[in-house]
Amino acid sequence: MSAVNVTVLGPGDAFASRGLSQAGYAIEANGTRILMEAGPTIMVSMKRCGISPADLDVILISHLHGDHFAGLPFLILEYMYESPLHKPITIAGPPHLEERTWALFRDMYPEFDLSGIMPKLKFVVLDPGKTARLGELKVDTIRTPHTIKDISLAFRVEAGGKIVAFSGDTGWTDELIRLTAGADLFLSECTFFQTKTDFHLSYPMIVANRERFAARRMVLTHIGREVVDRASEVDFPMASEGMTIDL
Repeated sequence: MSAVNVTVLGPGDAFASRGLSQAGYAIEANGTRILMEAGPTIMVSMKRCGISPADLDVILISHLHGDHFAGLPFLILEYMYESPLHKPITIAGPPHLEERTWALFRDMYPEFDLSGIMPKLKFVVLDPGKTARLGELKVDTIRTPHTIKDISLAFRVEAGGKIVAFSGDTGWTDELIRLTAGADLFLSECTFFQTKTDFHLSYPMIVANRERFAARRMVLTHIGREVVDRASEVDFPMASEGMTIDL
């Protein structure tokens, strides 16, 4: 097995189309463990794949839609009762991630005392267009055309000598070309097949730009119902639950 690998925990869209788990990807790079996205199904997916929540070093969240961050309260609950943390974890993402996470937790479990767990979780704001150093990780970001009031991000994560680019949720933007150039893996959302929007990618958009992407490997994810139902027409690898990609 290579020094860097990516496990797909959730390749589905917000509707968990055709039963696909919602967004989640585990990256292991020379002993550093990263969780990228934490949809509501993240705990089920991690435990099925044998990934220990307490082993995580960094959690990256692209934006504040529920299918990408609403699993964080369940992770926090896990840390409080089932998998006590012996080291701090960094949770990095767009502005307001920290307050929205704690607000969501309190809505779900209002009677719980958070004083013990809060100091063990370090929230970091990722600003679009800037580079962040998170321990052994280098993370570059761009703002994607997905949300209006809140900031949504795409990631370029460098760890263990490899680069993983991730589109997050996004409409088409030429910034994706720059973000993915030279990446060892590009995880690209592909929510629609025939439906056209300016806030999600469709398969024809990806095909029209395929020659512009310079990533060594490209895998489609955040797969919607239209794409699942026309999978035989898709000429790209598609993510599946539990898939491990060695880089």
